Amino acid sequence: MKLSRFASLAAILVCALAISACANTIRGVGKDVKSTARAVEQAVTN
Repeated sequence: MKLSRFASLAAILVCALAISACANTIRGVGKDVKSTARAVEQAVTN
C-alpha cells in the first residue's frame, strides 16, 4: 500500500509539472504571435 500511495503521488506531481509546462509554452506562443502581428502591421503602415 505504501508503494501505491507513493506511485500515485509521483504520478500527480508529474502531471502537474507537465500541465504547467504546457501552459508556459502556450503563453510563449501567444507572445510570439502577438509580436509577429505587430511587426506585420508596422511593415504595412510604413
